[in-house]
Amino acid sequence: MSFMKGDLLTKTRKLVKGLAKPQPVWLKAMEQAPPAIFPRPAGKVKQISLPEDVYIKKFFQKYPESKHNDAIKISAFDPPPARLFGLRVLELKEQGVSEEEAMAMADMEYRTEKKEKKKAYACLKQIARLQGKKPPPNPYPSAIKERQAKERKFIRDRFFNQDVLQIVEKMKEEKRAQRFDGMGGDGL
Repeated sequence: MSFMKGDLLTKTRKLVKGLAKPQPVWLKAMEQAPPAIFPRPAGKVKQISLPEDVYIKKFFQKYPESKHNDAIKISAFDPPPARLFGLRVLELKEQGVSEEEAMAMADMEYRTEKKEKKKAYACLKQIARLQGKKPPPNPYPSAIKERQAKERKFIRDRFFNQDVLQIVEKMKEEKRAQRFDGMGGDGL
């Protein structure tokens, strides 16, 4: 019924009128009390744009590697660095700072914060090593490294999983058989 226009009531009426379907029991009740019809937007839905979007685009042009962080942590409580950058630029502009200076200050703050986070993690790793414990996981990993960590298990499987090794051996035997058959069968 998806090829017909209209709601359920209209589609069912057409099918019953065309004798393609017997009249359902609920049709009369639905005709007496039809469901509510919600208005639909005419044309294309407008894209939502926020005031900081201009600065977010500039941030991504300067730091393209941060796109990976933003794409993965959609439901995180902390806003992504690009959004913080855009909000900080707007905040500084409201205080009367020019746009170039506001962007330079926000950029400097972003870089110093990133360096501080890396230093803090280095200290945590050093403390863990001194205590003889395993270092904590990196709280600020790159998105690519996160994906690689998830895939690492499957990469190791190809060397140690017996099922995979049997498949590889079968493939090698088939290849040898093809080579043997291609040489004319005499082996030379």
